[in-house]
Amino acid sequence: MSLAILLPILTVILLIRVFWLKVKNERKEGESFKKLPKNAQLAVLKECLLNNPKETNLQNLKEFLPNLEVESYRPFIKEQKKLWGNPNALVEDNLLFEKEALWLDSIEPLEFQWAREVKEKDFNSYISLFLEGVSRLYSDKKILEALEVLEKDYPRAKELGESYRDLIKMREEGNADKESLERLRKAKEQWDKELENQ
Repeated sequence: MSLAILLPILTVILLIRVFWLKVKNERKEGESFKKLPKNAQLAVLKECLLNNPKETNLQNLKEFLPNLEVESYRPFIKEQKKLWGNPNALVEDNLLFEKEALWLDSIEPLEFQWAREVKEKDFNSYISLFLEGVSRLYSDKKILEALEVLEKDYPRAKELGESYRDLIKMREEGNADKESLERLRKAKEQWDKELENQ
């Protein structure tokens, strides 16, 4: 059984656990949602779409980002509908999730923009914001690419990238049993803590 989907899923679960306490529904008009900072609002909208790929969530994201091209995402919604309720569609669902994650990662987290803006004025804030942006990504490819970009300014990013590759290896070589999944979950939580503790 392919486990290529598990690390992004664990990332999503960890992020949603924080936001779901504040956001009671998927409607962007919700009062709780409006009180969140812009970077958190964007993260919530992306997570809603990733976890529940449907037109309503896509439109909510489009309203937040009016210039966003969304037509390329709609085939994923159609494909997801075909897979719902199909117990033998695990591999196809994994591949679809990876495509959706890459599409969402093409929408740059606001933390990256903010990091660039403060780089010359406050280097520590630049590093902190950039790493927070990394934590908003879902796909292995984009996470590793972002860390590689940061290496020239922050050598520890190379170590974070190497430890993330260890997580990928653990995921790909592991089994789908309860113990293996729990080990992977704990390892991912530890990596997230390392990301936070710059």
